[in-house]
Amino acid sequence: MSTISILNQQLITELQSMGMRLGDPGDGAPSRRGGAGPSDHKAVTVDGTTVMIPVHTGSAFNSPYIAAPAGPDGRSAILRDGLKVGVISFPRQPRFYKLQTLDGVPYSQIATLHGKDVLATTVLQSCIRYESRRKSCQFCAIGQSLAAGRTILRKTPEQLAEVARAAVLLDGVKHMVMTTGTPNATDRGAAILCESAFAVKSAVDLPIQGQCEPPDDDAWFTRMRDAGIDSLGMHLEAVTPEVRARIMPGKASVPLSRYFDAFERAVEVFGRGQVSTYIIAGLGDTQEAILRCCEQLIAIGVYPFVVPFVPIAGTPLEDHPAPSPLAMRELLAPLGEMLGAGGMYSGEIKAGCGRCGACSSLSTFERKPS
Repeated sequence: MSTISILNQQLITELQSMGMRLGDPGDGAPSRRGGAGPSDHKAVTVDGTTVMIPVHTGSAFNSPYIAAPAGPDGRSAILRDGLKVGVISFPRQPRFYKLQTLDGVPYSQIATLHGKDVLATTVLQSCIRYESRRKSCQFCAIGQSLAAGRTILRKTPEQLAEVARAAVLLDGVKHMVMTTGTPNATDRGAAILCESAFAVKSAVDLPIQGQCEPPDDDAWFTRMRDAGIDSLGMHLEAVTPEVRARIMPGKASVPLSRYFDAFERAVEVFGRGQVSTYIIAGLGDTQEAILRCCEQLIAIGVYPFVVPFVPIAGTPLEDHPAPSPLAMRELLAPLGEMLGAGGMYSGEIKAGCGRCGACSSLSTFERKPS
């Protein structure tokens, strides 16, 4: 549960919806372009909380917020319409980015730093649906970073173990996120995650979240846990059948009923609060629908990580608007109360997006019941 001030909570929420311009794009760790999941962000720290702020989107280019060039202490003033409204700092570029594998692959093409202490990788940088715009998730840019040469198609277990160990030793990484494009319609990536997690855990003691669509066989949940995965993410993105069919036509072939059955089985294996789902506000679901879904998820024991939609250039939704800061506050405030009532907090998740919290201000709204 965050102790961030109300003013900085509001600043984070506004920056994540509107983005910001950079006085010096070279400040801090490199920004992230393309790839699976939300992207086109840069990590910044506000009042001790590290968050990801859009900097390469259309809304960011037109944002009223600009980060002044960082001073010698690494701190930067945030200006809105020329007036100083806050101070941020930029996490430094990680040391492990300077290294490469024996076969010459830069470590940064195998895994990247998210937030301030999270190692993230897309184990398989392709998806059975991505090449068909009739089937692909309309917000996804999983192929962009691969086409631009910023990553490689398939990260081997050995490569992941090598990079993870270096990231822990050199940069104090605290947990790891392993996601994957969906390789098939059966295990849906669970097998790839198992071999990858086993290799990493054999090299370094690092909590891992695995992320995939619900596999066809619930036995995969036990297999993933036994391979070393500590928490599991199965991402809904949208919560109503109509929006899912429109925004992610291929992924919508896995019905909501299968997701909720898988959530229940996964919680039995990983424990309450150690299974999470990503929900993207602004795709078309109403706030009421999102909150109803979150209420169901919390009752099962699933942490609903709700983030604002970020339009990524080159995707079919590149011109789709991000939700307003007011809409996000009106959504996250009651959700924070619901999480508190359910005894569920991001800080208690062993690994993953919910624990990192950088892509949403949700953790700043978490409240323990009085």
